[in-house]
Amino acid sequence: MSEKNMVLNVSGIEVIYNHVILVLKGVSLQVPEQGIVALLGGNGAGKTTTLRAISNLLQGERGEVTKGSIELRDERIENLTPADLVNRGVVQVMEGRHCFAHLTIEENLLTGSYTRTDKGEIAANLDKVYTYFPRLKTRRTSQAAYTSGGEQQMCAIGRALMTNPSVMLLDEPSMGLAPQIVEEVFNIVKDLNEKEKVTFLIAEQNTNMALKYSDYGYIMESGRIVMDGAAEDLRSNEDVKEFYLGMGGGERKSFKDVKSYKRRKRWLA
Repeated sequence: MSEKNMVLNVSGIEVIYNHVILVLKGVSLQVPEQGIVALLGGNGAGKTTTLRAISNLLQGERGEVTKGSIELRDERIENLTPADLVNRGVVQVMEGRHCFAHLTIEENLLTGSYTRTDKGEIAANLDKVYTYFPRLKTRRTSQAAYTSGGEQQMCAIGRALMTNPSVMLLDEPSMGLAPQIVEEVFNIVKDLNEKEKVTFLIAEQNTNMALKYSDYGYIMESGRIVMDGAAEDLRSNEDVKEFYLGMGGGERKSFKDVKSYKRRKRWLA
C-alpha cells in the first residue's frame, strides 16, 4: 500500500502483558485517509490487542507497547491518553458493545458527547446519529438492557459518532448478530465512510463480510501479520478462500483444523 495520505501508520509494534506475555510480534499496518481497512483473523490472533494499542487502552489490562511506533498523521501517539486520542478524532467501539444497561438509548448516545460543550453541536450530532440509525430514534427512551443486540451495536457506533471522529476502530461489530443485521451495520459503516469521511479500521472474524465492504485487508495469526492485500485480491486468494471463507472444495474446511506448521509453511511459501 502506498504511504501517501496515511492517517494511521503502525510500524513493528510489540505488545507485552504483565511484563511477560508477548502478544504482538512486530505488527505493521497502514490505514489510508478515508479508507476502510479490515484486520482479520481467528479468536486470539491479536486483533483486539492491536486496536487497543492504537487507542492506548492497554494500560487497564497491564499491557504496553514495548517496541515499534504508532503514528496518527505523522505524529507519534503511543504516549497519549485515550481522552487525548478522542480529542484528536480517534475513537474505538469495543467488542461486546458495552452499552450502559440502565441508561436509555439516548442517554447512552449523549455519553459520547462528554468532551463537547456546545449544546447546538451536541443536538446536531444527535440528529445525525438518528439519521443514520433511525431505529435508535424509535427506541431512544428504551433502556439499553431491553434492546436487541443489533440495536445495542448501533448505539455503540452512534455513541462513537457523537465525538465527531475522523478515525473509528471497530472491534468485532458483527459478533452475535443475525446476518441481516450484520449487513445493515456494514452498510451504515460504508455510508459513514462515504458521506461523513470517517476512516475505519475494523477487526473482524467475519472475513467475507469484512472484505466485501473494505478496501484493504490484513490477516493476523498468533500476533503477526501473515498476509495483506487489496480486499478484492484477498477474496480471490485460494488460501483465504480455503481457511477463512470455507470455499476449499469438498467438505467445508476450517482454518483451525489445519496443523500450525502446515499453515506457516503455506503462508510463507
